[in-house]
Amino acid sequence: MTGRKFTVQGTNNGFTCGHCGAEVRPLANGSVRNHCPVCLHSKHVDLQPGDRACTCHGDMVPVGVEQSGKKGWIIVHRCARCGFEGRNKAALDDPEQPDDWDALIKLSRPKL
Repeated sequence: MTGRKFTVQGTNNGFTCGHCGAEVRPLANGSVRNHCPVCLHSKHVDLQPGDRACTCHGDMVPVGVEQSGKKGWIIVHRCARCGFEGRNKAALDDPEQPDDWDALIKLSRPKL
């Protein structure tokens, strides 16, 4: 059986958002943060979740949001460079730096 497996390479480090410049702190729960909590943008660095094996490094633009019964809010990203689409769990429950609720709601509104 083949399936996507999550692997973590490296550590849960903070970073500076390449889109908005916000200083992003690591998640308090030890998981690895993969998007900016301010603008919700990410960077295309994974072939499989957490592997950091992709060399594209394009801006992963938040293009939508989904609700999952198991994972909660999921942010849909599309790479501005290669078109790859990925999904990342929103970090609304992080006590140190939660994802911006207003940005998530704005993302959920239909595009006119």
